[in-house]
Amino acid sequence: MDEQKKEEPKPAETPAPAAAAPKPPAKPAGPAPAPLDNELVRRLRARFGAAVGEATLDRKQAIVVIGRERLLDVCRYLKDEEKFDFLTDLTAVDWLTRSPRFAVILNLYSFPRNERLRLKAPVDDACPSVTSVWGTADWLERECFDMFGVVFEGHPGLKRILLPDEWKGHPLRKDYDILKQDTDWVRENLGIESGQ
Repeated sequence: MDEQKKEEPKPAETPAPAAAAPKPPAKPAGPAPAPLDNELVRRLRARFGAAVGEATLDRKQAIVVIGRERLLDVCRYLKDEEKFDFLTDLTAVDWLTRSPRFAVILNLYSFPRNERLRLKAPVDDACPSVTSVWGTADWLERECFDMFGVVFEGHPGLKRILLPDEWKGHPLRKDYDILKQDTDWVRENLGIESGQ
C-alpha cells in the first residue's frame, strides 16, 4: 500500500497584504477647438465688425460668438444671404458665475449648402427674438424662457410652454433648487404636499 500515499494537508497560506489598486489611465483629452477663419467668418467680420467674436471649429462644427446687440441683424443676413434657412435648435447655457450669465445657442442648417453653423450670444437675461427670421424660433424661445428665464425681446407671445403659467422659477437655472420646487403650486393645484 505504499503506492497510495496519503497527501498531507498543506498549511493555509496567508494572503499577502493587498497592494493598492493601480489607478486607471487618465482619459485622453478630446480635440481642442481650433480657431476658424473661413470665407463665411471673413464675410461676417467684414459686414458686422466687432459684433462677431471668437470663431472656432470644434469636432467639425463651426461656432461663432455674436454680440447680442447685432444678433438679429446677423441672423437675417445668415438666412437671406448665406442661405442658413433652418433654425434646428435654440437653447441656453447658464454659467451662473460669469458675466454675462447666459449664452443663447442657435443651431442653424443650410439645405442648399448642406452646412451647419452654431451661434453663441452671451446675454444677461434678455435676448432679441429671432422669430421674425425663422418661424421655428417661436416655441424654441418659449421653451428657453420657461426653463432658463431668458426674455426674448420682440417675441409675439412669450409665455411658458412646458410648465404651468403660474409656476415660480425656471428649473434649468443653476440656482434653482429642485428640492424646493414650487410647493405652493403643487399644493394649490394638486392638493398634495410636495414629495420632495
